[in-house]
Amino acid sequence: MKTDFSARPVYLQDENRIKAHFLICFLALLFYRLLERKMDNKYTCETILETLKAMNFAEIQEQGFMPLYKRQKITDDLHNACNFRTDYQFITKSQMKTIQKKSKGRE
Repeated sequence: MKTDFSARPVYLQDENRIKAHFLICFLALLFYRLLERKMDNKYTCETILETLKAMNFAEIQEQGFMPLYKRQKITDDLHNACNFRTDYQFITKSQMKTIQKKSKGRE
């Protein structure tokens, strides 16, 4: 599996921690590859990661959240691939909890 992700040295000595670190990195890469494939390979893992990092929200007085990102084709494709939307003008706390449950596969 080739990737554009950059790597840096990790200083772990305990064998269990090394294995756990490798597993987490591998699962993260696998997740991005599956998402890339689910989006018909239109975007690279790097582009998907940059877009996800830019999808920020502002909490409005304990009532809910407002998206701070600009809606684009890739954000629409991410919403369709993940089967939930976060680009509404205002997302209540209960809506955000539902989205978080969906993203974790609990619903």
